[in-house]
Amino acid sequence: MIQSMEKGAAYIGGKWVRPPGTRLYEVVNPATGERLAEVIHCGPSEVDAAVEAAHSAFQESGWRTLDPSKRERILRKIGDLIESNAKELARIESLQNGKTVREALRGDIPPAWDIFHYYAGWITKYYGHTVPVSGPYLAETRIEPIGVVGAIVPWNFPLLLASWKLAPALAMGNTVVLKPAEQTPLTALYLAELLEEAGIPPGVVNIIPGFGDTGALLARHMKVRKITFTGSREVAREILRASADSNLKRVSLELGGKSPNIVFSDADLDRVSDVAFGEIFGHKGEVCSASSRLLAESSISGELIRRLKDKAERMVLGDPQHPKTQMGSLISRTQLERVERYVSSGLKEGAALVCGGKRHLDNGCDRGFFFRPTIFARVKPHMKIAQEEIFGPVLSVMDFDSEETLIETANSTVYGLVSMIWTRDIGRAFRIARRLESGTVWINAAGPFDSAMPFGGVKESGWGREMGMEALKEYTQVKSIWIGLEY
Repeated sequence: MIQSMEKGAAYIGGKWVRPPGTRLYEVVNPATGERLAEVIHCGPSEVDAAVEAAHSAFQESGWRTLDPSKRERILRKIGDLIESNAKELARIESLQNGKTVREALRGDIPPAWDIFHYYAGWITKYYGHTVPVSGPYLAETRIEPIGVVGAIVPWNFPLLLASWKLAPALAMGNTVVLKPAEQTPLTALYLAELLEEAGIPPGVVNIIPGFGDTGALLARHMKVRKITFTGSREVAREILRASADSNLKRVSLELGGKSPNIVFSDADLDRVSDVAFGEIFGHKGEVCSASSRLLAESSISGELIRRLKDKAERMVLGDPQHPKTQMGSLISRTQLERVERYVSSGLKEGAALVCGGKRHLDNGCDRGFFFRPTIFARVKPHMKIAQEEIFGPVLSVMDFDSEETLIETANSTVYGLVSMIWTRDIGRAFRIARRLESGTVWINAAGPFDSAMPFGGVKESGWGREMGMEALKEYTQVKSIWIGLEY
């Protein structure tokens, strides 16, 4: 077991901190109920110490004034170390989250190391400029870091989403206090060891495990100048209130989705059925960008449902560590019961259950929180399963016969994170893409992500962007400097 998991401590100011008498909690494997580690639940003293360490490091360590080439080398080394420790990180991610090792090794770890490599390259390329103003002046802008960044991440992609926030924040010279989800702190603590090995100065990154109260303390702290958060809309509102009641800290939010996967009758159903299946049942459906609404043209809806049902009934559920397992355990009993309530709601409102709809208890799965891949047909746009984010392996299928009906249905939720369109008519695809209320639109593409491409939502899916050049704006501020030339 790695050192950080044995200690179960917070990482503050370059040291492992677990004072006697502090509250502890167990991190468990959701697939088996096995205890993985006992971890500190950080309270006011630990949060304050972490913020003070980050504030001091921002002021004194020279991180923000370190030669850009040196900061670049450190970030690149972090990426290299994540890559060289990929198998162990994937194993731990699977143990604490319940996703399969294969999913973690393919979908979580490679983009985590890539994001550090990507932003390492931006350090020497993102800067201010000279402005040709009127009068006898030399005017220039400077791009400067904000200060202490509080990063609060969820449990579904613990290391990846932490990396999405850490890499651009550090690249621009900020210091960070990272609060991982209480269910999945172990890869964040492992990352602390890699940061040390890469040469991050003490206090530049601090990691404080804990529950919602820990995040609330971070959001209210007067020396935190920026909060970046991925999670629920309810918690986001609390963060916004905390910002308003404290120091008006800047906030960026990624708050989930209820994403439409739009399929026209001219689409390649072999390709579409494979992608549609993976987009909702991959990672157990616990994905903010999951295509949980399948909007299919009426003439091919029945055939598409048949293909998806066949795949769902053949899906292998079981031990996430086993190489043949295709779907692991949901994160917790709470999440399992949430999915069960939505299934009951769908049945009550008149949707037709095609398959699944209940727990999977075979092959030792009764010790965990396994739920069978579930498909509903004849779903209407007003139903709860079509409007609300379930965050589980539940697909709602809706038919359409016209573009106007399609657009109205696709835009009918409060969310606007991602959308998919499948058609050979590229003119139609572009026409619809422009009308979709969505931060990302994928056309004839299997949900690609890239460190260079910005990601984020519109409407109640949040504001701000992760990744790409656009994310650098979330961690910087602009200073204008005027120089009089006739003094």
